[in-house]
Amino acid sequence: MSLPLTVLPKTNHKSLLFAELALDLDNLDADFAVLGMPYGAAYSPQDYNNDQVNAPTAIRQASDRVIRTPERFDFDIDGPLLQNRTDIRFVDCGDVPADLSDPRGHYVRAEQATRKILAAGAIPIVLGGDHGITNPILRAFDDQGPLTIVHIDAHLDWRDEVNGVKDGLSSPIRRASELPYVKDIIQIGLRASGSARQQEADDARKWGAQIITAYELHDIGMDAVLDRIPDGGRYYLTIDADGLDPTCMPGVAGPAPGGVSFVQARKLIHGLVKKGRVVGMDIVEIQPARDFNQLSCMTAGRLVLNLIGSAIRAGYFDGKR
Repeated sequence: MSLPLTVLPKTNHKSLLFAELALDLDNLDADFAVLGMPYGAAYSPQDYNNDQVNAPTAIRQASDRVIRTPERFDFDIDGPLLQNRTDIRFVDCGDVPADLSDPRGHYVRAEQATRKILAAGAIPIVLGGDHGITNPILRAFDDQGPLTIVHIDAHLDWRDEVNGVKDGLSSPIRRASELPYVKDIIQIGLRASGSARQQEADDARKWGAQIITAYELHDIGMDAVLDRIPDGGRYYLTIDADGLDPTCMPGVAGPAPGGVSFVQARKLIHGLVKKGRVVGMDIVEIQPARDFNQLSCMTAGRLVLNLIGSAIRAGYFDGKR
Protein backbone atom coordinates (compact mmCIF):
# COMPACT_ATOMS: atom_id res chain seq x y z
CA MET A 1 0.00 0.00 0.00
CA SER A 2 1.48 3.33 -1.03
CA LEU A 3 1.91 6.12 1.50
CA PRO A 4 0.02 9.41 1.17
CA LEU A 5 1.99 12.42 0.05
CA THR A 6 1.61 14.03 3.48
CA VAL A 7 0.46 13.10 6.96
CA LEU A 8 -0.78 15.11 9.94
CA PRO A 9 1.85 17.06 11.90
CA LYS A 10 2.93 15.44 15.16
CA THR A 11 2.34 18.30 17.57
CA ASN A 12 -0.33 19.69 19.85
CA HIS A 13 -0.13 22.80 17.66
CA LYS A 14 -2.04 21.31 14.77
CA SER A 15 -0.27 23.55 12.24
CA LEU A 16 2.36 26.26 11.79
CA LEU A 17 1.23 29.70 12.98
CA PHE A 18 -2.36 28.46 13.39
CA ALA A 19 -2.76 27.84 9.65
CA GLU A 20 -5.66 25.77 8.37
CA LEU A 21 -4.81 22.11 7.87
CA ALA A 22 -5.05 21.03 4.22
CA LEU A 23 -3.95 17.48 3.47
CA ASP A 24 -6.04 17.06 0.32
CA LEU A 25 -3.46 18.35 -2.13
CA ASP A 26 -5.58 17.45 -5.15
CA ASN A 27 -8.16 20.03 -4.11
CA LEU A 28 -5.87 22.61 -2.56
CA ASP A 29 -7.05 26.20 -2.20
CA ALA A 30 -4.14 28.22 -0.86
CA ASP A 31 -1.89 31.24 -1.28
CA PHE A 32 0.79 30.05 1.17
CA ALA A 33 1.26 26.36 1.91
CA VAL A 34 3.53 24.93 4.60
CA LEU A 35 5.10 21.54 3.89
CA GLY A 36 7.10 19.60 6.46
CA MET A 37 9.96 17.57 4.99
CA PRO A 38 11.66 15.87 7.95
CA TYR A 39 13.85 13.37 6.10
CA GLY A 40 16.82 13.96 3.82
CA ALA A 41 19.30 11.59 2.16
CA ALA A 42 21.46 9.79 4.70
CA TYR A 43 25.24 9.60 4.42
CA SER A 44 25.47 6.94 7.15
CA PRO A 45 23.09 4.66 9.08
CA GLN A 46 23.03 7.14 11.96
CA ASP A 47 21.77 9.87 9.63
CA TYR A 48 18.48 8.11 9.01
CA ASN A 49 17.13 9.41 12.30
CA ASN A 50 19.13 12.52 13.17
CA ASP A 51 17.63 15.27 15.30
CA GLN A 52 16.83 17.44 12.28
CA VAL A 53 13.90 15.14 11.50
CA ASN A 54 12.23 16.62 14.59
CA ALA A 55 12.52 20.23 13.37
CA PRO A 56 9.19 20.59 11.50
CA THR A 57 7.36 19.49 14.65
CA ALA A 58 9.46 21.74 16.89
CA ILE A 59 9.00 24.79 14.65
CA ARG A 60 5.22 24.28 14.65
CA GLN A 61 5.35 23.79 18.41
CA ALA A 62 6.86 27.28 18.76
CA SER A 63 3.90 28.90 16.96
CA ASP A 64 2.53 30.68 20.00
CA ARG A 65 6.00 32.07 20.69
CA VAL A 66 6.01 33.56 17.19
CA ILE A 67 2.52 35.05 17.28
CA ARG A 68 0.09 34.90 20.17
CA THR A 69 -2.85 34.79 17.77
CA PRO A 70 -2.93 35.57 14.03
CA GLU A 71 -5.14 38.65 14.32
CA ARG A 72 -2.75 40.56 16.60
CA PHE A 73 -0.78 43.50 15.22
CA ASP A 74 2.84 42.65 14.42
CA PHE A 75 5.47 45.37 14.06
CA ASP A 76 7.67 43.24 11.79
CA ILE A 77 5.04 43.40 9.07
CA ASP A 78 3.09 46.51 10.14
CA GLY A 79 -0.12 44.59 10.70
CA PRO A 80 -1.45 41.12 11.55
CA LEU A 81 -0.13 38.00 9.84
CA LEU A 82 -2.58 38.09 6.92
CA GLN A 83 -2.85 41.89 6.88
CA ASN A 84 -6.59 41.85 7.62
CA ARG A 85 -7.20 40.05 4.31
CA THR A 86 -9.98 37.49 4.75
CA ASP A 87 -9.45 36.24 1.21
CA ILE A 88 -5.85 35.05 1.79
CA ARG A 89 -5.56 31.30 2.39
CA PHE A 90 -2.66 30.16 4.59
CA VAL A 91 -2.57 26.39 5.04
CA ASP A 92 -0.38 23.67 6.47
CA CYS A 93 -0.18 20.55 4.31
CA GLY A 94 1.44 18.37 6.96
CA ASP A 95 4.63 16.31 6.73
CA VAL A 96 6.02 14.14 3.94
CA PRO A 97 6.31 10.62 5.43
CA ALA A 98 9.21 8.22 5.06
CA ASP A 99 9.05 4.50 4.37
CA LEU A 100 11.90 2.20 5.43
CA SER A 101 11.01 -0.21 2.64
CA ASP A 102 11.48 2.62 0.12
CA PRO A 103 14.38 4.73 1.44
CA ARG A 104 14.16 7.41 -1.26
CA GLY A 105 10.41 7.48 -1.68
CA HIS A 106 10.03 10.57 0.50
CA TYR A 107 12.03 12.56 -2.08
CA VAL A 108 9.53 11.52 -4.74
CA ARG A 109 6.60 12.39 -2.47
CA ALA A 110 8.12 15.78 -1.58
CA GLU A 111 8.49 16.67 -5.27
CA GLN A 112 4.94 15.54 -6.02
CA ALA A 113 3.51 17.45 -3.06
CA THR A 114 5.37 20.60 -4.09
CA ARG A 115 4.07 20.27 -7.65
CA LYS A 116 0.52 20.15 -6.33
CA ILE A 117 1.13 23.21 -4.15
CA LEU A 118 2.51 25.12 -7.13
CA ALA A 119 -0.33 23.94 -9.36
CA ALA A 120 -2.74 25.47 -6.84
CA GLY A 121 -0.97 28.81 -7.25
CA ALA A 122 0.43 28.77 -3.71
CA ILE A 123 3.86 29.69 -2.40
CA PRO A 124 5.44 26.64 -0.73
CA ILE A 125 7.13 27.19 2.63
CA VAL A 126 9.09 24.04 3.43
CA LEU A 127 10.30 23.06 6.90
CA GLY A 128 13.26 20.68 6.92
CA GLY A 129 14.92 18.37 7.79
CA ASP A 130 18.45 18.68 6.56
CA HIS A 131 19.52 20.66 3.52
CA GLY A 132 19.16 17.66 1.23
CA ILE A 133 15.41 18.39 1.17
CA THR A 134 15.97 21.37 -1.13
CA ASN A 135 16.85 19.01 -4.00
CA PRO A 136 13.41 17.40 -4.52
CA ILE A 137 11.63 20.67 -3.79
CA LEU A 138 13.52 22.53 -6.53
CA ARG A 139 12.87 19.74 -9.04
CA ALA A 140 9.18 20.60 -8.79
CA PHE A 141 9.89 24.11 -10.10
CA ASP A 142 10.81 22.97 -13.62
CA ASP A 143 7.97 25.03 -15.13
CA GLN A 144 8.49 28.01 -12.80
CA GLY A 145 11.78 29.41 -14.12
CA PRO A 146 13.96 31.17 -14.61
CA LEU A 147 14.78 31.01 -10.92
CA THR A 148 17.23 32.94 -8.81
CA ILE A 149 18.41 30.88 -5.84
CA VAL A 150 19.13 33.00 -2.77
CA HIS A 151 20.96 30.91 -0.20
CA ILE A 152 21.77 31.76 3.43
CA ASP A 153 24.30 29.35 4.89
CA ALA A 154 27.61 29.10 6.69
CA HIS A 155 28.63 26.48 4.11
CA LEU A 156 29.01 26.32 0.35
CA ASP A 157 27.01 23.10 -0.35
CA TRP A 158 28.69 22.38 -3.70
CA ARG A 159 29.92 18.82 -3.01
CA ASP A 160 29.23 16.49 -5.94
CA GLU A 161 28.76 13.49 -3.67
CA VAL A 162 29.40 12.22 -0.15
CA ASN A 163 29.66 8.46 0.37
CA GLY A 164 28.09 8.03 -3.07
CA VAL A 165 25.07 10.18 -2.20
CA LYS A 166 24.64 13.03 -4.68
CA ASP A 167 21.57 14.79 -3.28
CA GLY A 168 22.40 15.02 0.40
CA LEU A 169 22.86 18.00 2.66
CA SER A 170 26.29 18.97 1.28
CA SER A 171 25.15 19.12 -2.36
CA PRO A 172 21.93 21.16 -2.79
CA ILE A 173 23.49 24.19 -4.46
CA ARG A 174 25.57 22.12 -6.89
CA ARG A 175 22.44 20.20 -7.82
CA ALA A 176 20.54 23.48 -8.19
CA SER A 177 23.26 24.78 -10.51
CA GLU A 178 22.58 21.83 -12.84
CA LEU A 179 18.91 22.67 -13.27
CA PRO A 180 18.38 24.41 -16.62
CA TYR A 181 15.80 26.80 -15.16
CA VAL A 182 18.16 28.12 -12.46
CA LYS A 183 19.60 31.38 -13.78
CA ASP A 184 21.38 32.97 -10.82
CA ILE A 185 22.71 31.83 -7.45
CA ILE A 186 23.53 34.20 -4.60
CA GLN A 187 25.09 32.66 -1.48
CA ILE A 188 25.14 34.77 1.69
CA GLY A 189 26.70 34.32 5.11
CA LEU A 190 29.51 31.87 4.35
CA ARG A 191 32.19 31.59 7.01
CA ALA A 192 34.53 29.14 8.74
CA SER A 193 34.89 25.70 7.13
CA GLY A 194 32.52 22.92 6.16
CA SER A 195 32.65 20.00 3.76
CA ALA A 196 33.84 22.08 0.77
CA ARG A 197 37.31 21.66 -0.71
CA GLN A 198 39.13 24.09 -2.97
CA GLN A 199 37.57 22.39 -6.01
CA GLU A 200 34.03 23.13 -4.87
CA ALA A 201 34.85 26.79 -4.25
CA ASP A 202 36.44 26.99 -7.70
CA ASP A 203 33.45 25.27 -9.30
CA ALA A 204 30.95 27.62 -7.64
CA ARG A 205 32.82 30.71 -8.83
CA LYS A 206 33.30 29.26 -12.31
CA TRP A 207 29.55 28.65 -12.59
CA GLY A 208 28.95 32.27 -11.66
CA ALA A 209 27.59 31.97 -8.13
CA GLN A 210 27.87 35.20 -6.17
CA ILE A 211 29.57 34.28 -2.89
CA ILE A 212 29.08 36.89 -0.17
CA THR A 213 30.80 35.90 3.05
CA ALA A 214 29.35 36.89 6.40
CA TYR A 215 32.26 39.28 6.83
CA GLU A 216 31.59 41.05 3.56
CA LEU A 217 27.91 41.23 4.47
CA HIS A 218 28.71 42.89 7.78
CA ASP A 219 31.06 45.33 6.03
CA ILE A 220 28.70 46.41 3.23
CA GLY A 221 25.25 45.74 4.72
CA MET A 222 22.23 43.85 3.39
CA ASP A 223 21.05 46.77 1.26
CA ALA A 224 24.24 46.49 -0.79
CA VAL A 225 23.76 42.73 -1.08
CA LEU A 226 20.20 43.26 -2.31
CA ASP A 227 21.55 45.63 -4.96
CA ARG A 228 23.61 42.73 -6.35
CA ILE A 229 20.57 40.49 -6.77
CA PRO A 230 18.92 40.91 -10.18
CA ASP A 231 15.69 42.91 -10.13
CA GLY A 232 12.40 41.42 -11.26
CA GLY A 233 13.46 37.87 -10.53
CA ARG A 234 11.63 34.80 -9.37
CA TYR A 235 13.41 34.03 -6.13
CA TYR A 236 13.64 30.78 -4.24
CA LEU A 237 15.03 31.41 -0.75
CA THR A 238 16.76 28.55 1.03
CA ILE A 239 17.88 29.20 4.60
CA ASP A 240 20.24 26.86 6.40
CA ALA A 241 19.86 27.65 10.10
CA ASP A 242 23.62 27.68 10.63
CA GLY A 243 23.86 30.58 8.20
CA LEU A 244 22.31 32.75 10.91
CA ASP A 245 24.35 33.83 13.89
CA PRO A 246 24.07 31.46 16.87
CA THR A 247 22.89 34.35 19.03
CA CYS A 248 19.50 33.97 17.29
CA MET A 249 19.91 30.41 15.96
CA PRO A 250 21.75 28.29 18.54
CA GLY A 251 20.08 24.97 17.71
CA VAL A 252 22.40 23.77 14.94
CA ALA A 253 25.05 21.08 14.56
CA GLY A 254 27.89 23.47 13.72
CA PRO A 255 27.40 26.93 15.23
CA ALA A 256 29.87 29.52 13.96
CA PRO A 257 30.15 33.08 15.27
CA GLY A 258 29.67 36.02 12.94
CA GLY A 259 26.64 34.82 11.00
CA VAL A 260 23.68 36.60 9.42
CA SER A 261 21.63 38.43 12.04
CA PHE A 262 17.87 38.14 12.28
CA VAL A 263 17.57 41.81 11.31
CA GLN A 264 19.66 41.19 8.18
CA ALA A 265 17.66 38.10 7.23
CA ARG A 266 14.42 40.02 7.71
CA LYS A 267 15.70 42.82 5.49
CA LEU A 268 16.66 40.28 2.82
CA ILE A 269 13.14 38.81 2.81
CA HIS A 270 11.43 42.19 2.62
CA GLY A 271 13.88 43.33 -0.05
CA LEU A 272 13.36 40.25 -2.24
CA VAL A 273 9.59 40.59 -1.99
CA LYS A 274 9.85 44.17 -3.25
CA LYS A 275 12.39 43.38 -6.02
CA GLY A 276 10.41 40.63 -7.70
CA ARG A 277 8.48 37.55 -6.61
CA VAL A 278 9.52 35.04 -3.97
CA VAL A 279 8.14 31.77 -5.32
CA GLY A 280 9.24 29.48 -2.51
CA MET A 281 11.21 29.23 0.70
CA ASP A 282 12.71 26.57 2.92
CA ILE A 283 14.30 26.58 6.36
CA VAL A 284 16.52 23.62 7.22
CA GLU A 285 19.09 22.16 9.63
CA ILE A 286 17.57 23.09 13.00
CA GLN A 287 18.36 20.57 15.73
CA PRO A 288 15.72 21.03 18.45
CA ALA A 289 17.72 19.15 21.07
CA ARG A 290 20.43 21.83 20.81
CA ASP A 291 17.98 24.73 20.90
CA PHE A 292 17.69 27.16 23.80
CA ASN A 293 14.27 28.33 25.00
CA GLN A 294 12.83 27.56 21.51
CA LEU A 295 14.86 30.49 20.16
CA SER A 296 15.91 28.79 16.90
CA CYS A 297 12.40 27.52 16.18
CA MET A 298 10.89 30.88 17.04
CA THR A 299 13.39 32.64 14.76
CA ALA A 300 12.44 30.29 11.93
CA GLY A 301 8.78 31.07 12.51
CA ARG A 302 9.48 34.81 12.53
CA LEU A 303 11.18 34.54 9.14
CA VAL A 304 8.15 32.69 7.74
CA LEU A 305 5.86 35.34 9.21
CA ASN A 306 7.91 38.09 7.58
CA LEU A 307 7.65 36.43 4.17
CA ILE A 308 3.87 36.04 4.44
CA GLY A 309 3.16 39.52 5.73
CA SER A 310 5.55 41.33 3.39
CA ALA A 311 4.33 39.43 0.32
CA ILE A 312 0.73 40.39 1.05
CA ARG A 313 1.73 44.01 1.67
CA ALA A 314 3.68 44.03 -1.60
CA GLY A 315 0.51 43.25 -3.53
CA TYR A 316 1.21 39.65 -4.49
CA PHE A 317 -2.48 38.82 -4.13
CA ASP A 318 -4.19 42.09 -4.97
CA GLY A 319 -5.76 40.47 -8.02
CA LYS A 320 -7.95 38.44 -5.67
CA ARG A 321 -9.76 41.53 -4.34
